[in-house]
Amino acid sequence: MLFSHDTEHSLACAVELVNSAPRGANDEGLPDLNALREFVVRHDVSEVGRLSGADLQAVQDLREAIRPVFSAPDDRTAAAVVNTLVSQAGVTPRLTDHDGYDWHIHYFTPGASLADHLAIDCGMALAHVVASGEHERLRRCEAPDCEQVLVDLSRNRSKRYCDARTCGNRLHVAAYRERQRAAQ
Repeated sequence: MLFSHDTEHSLACAVELVNSAPRGANDEGLPDLNALREFVVRHDVSEVGRLSGADLQAVQDLREAIRPVFSAPDDRTAAAVVNTLVSQAGVTPRLTDHDGYDWHIHYFTPGASLADHLAIDCGMALAHVVASGEHERLRRCEAPDCEQVLVDLSRNRSKRYCDARTCGNRLHVAAYRERQRAAQ
């Protein structure tokens, strides 16, 4: 494990959040409160109260604040994005051991909105990546027609595609077909 369980968990949350942004007319990944609730459950986001339309809009807006860290050209630029992200949410670091998890740090203020909670959790996870000199692990999918982001947690930093079964496979098949055509 490259980073702590909490950090990797928050990184996965950040990636899914950014990748939920619409890429076309009808592909919003968080279209309504039910989808937002499912996202919260899927990522074990704790201490979330009743969600409203304002929460949905704030979380949708948050995606665009997180996205630039994945295409930042250097550590300084990535740090500036992360600093902006975490400065917008109230922070009250505290140790907690809930829901069967060992002691870990919660950064969000109790009672914080979901968007503030996600901003600080995702922001601190991204901060750990940048501070550890691993910024290059935060990247966009290398498929030319894909806007998805990813965190490369592979040992040799070899992950290139957001999903090997879609983008990776599609490009490998296209390259194979091109080689077949060239050979004929």
